[in-house]
Amino acid sequence: MNLPVAPPAFDATSGPRRHDRADTGADIGAGCGLVFLELAVLAADFGLWFLSGFNLDTAKTVTYDSPWGYLTAAAAVAAFALVAALVAARARAVVTVVGQVVMAVLITLVVSAAALGQAPEDGSAGNGGHSCHAVPAGSRCD
Repeated sequence: MNLPVAPPAFDATSGPRRHDRADTGADIGAGCGLVFLELAVLAADFGLWFLSGFNLDTAKTVTYDSPWGYLTAAAAVAAFALVAALVAARARAVVTVVGQVVMAVLITLVVSAAALGQAPEDGSAGNGGHSCHAVPAGSRCD
């Protein structure tokens, strides 16, 4: 006796809106790789800043470079993390999205705190936090 076979009630693997999701292993690998890459770039960035004022000669007085260029490079890493999170969100790679958003937020907080800490040293606290030493002269730098 042949019984009729009913079609599947719902099939999410075909149709106009296919539900693709990144493989979990690849998602975790990409997330960890991006975090490692960003931490390596940040370590090199701030390591170069530290080495700019490092000297083994005790007779010399060496000053550190202005941190504004290094903070700008760190902010670029935060922007890269945000773009990577947006690309991962499009691929539905949840682990990578969470990791990149966390990295972007933490880097932004560190850069903001460092900029607020450096502003009084540059004498720009009276100018509303605007550093005239790091940007071209404007109307407030007179």
